[in-house]
Amino acid sequence: MSLYIETEGMTDFDFDIQEIAELVVNAALDYVQCPYEAEVSLLVTHDEEIREMNREHRGIDRPTDVLSFPMLEFETPGDFSEVSEETADVFDPESGELMLGDIVISADRVTAQAEEYGHSRKREYAFLIAHSMLHLCGYDHMEEDERQVMEQKQREIMEKIDILR
Repeated sequence: MSLYIETEGMTDFDFDIQEIAELVVNAALDYVQCPYEAEVSLLVTHDEEIREMNREHRGIDRPTDVLSFPMLEFETPGDFSEVSEETADVFDPESGELMLGDIVISADRVTAQAEEYGHSRKREYAFLIAHSMLHLCGYDHMEEDERQVMEQKQREIMEKIDILR
């Protein structure tokens, strides 16, 4: 698994963002039983930058906690059977890894939501990565049944890595 992390501006997190991101990404990939080595990019930024991205890509002019940009479209969430190594455009030509997509997280929202929900910033950061990894694997929460499935999967990933509320 390759995880590329970039930060824009300072983050004052009291944990190693690379270490936690790797832990969550690996746990999520194991959880969905991804049969390929995978590549994920993560940008940790701030409210103003994520607001611009949210406006540009979703037409919503406000900051958000996390944005997910999947490289794949899944007929069935988490079903990698339609993906094959012959689908060259989703595999990195140098590493051979499946390019799942990009995650963008607002450090400002991590801090605010951790305070709001009464847990650590580490837990909020890990949760947002787990949430976004499920999006990169085809899961969504637009419908009530989808939301319930996704919440259960997020909870199980967080339990697997033992980062709880």
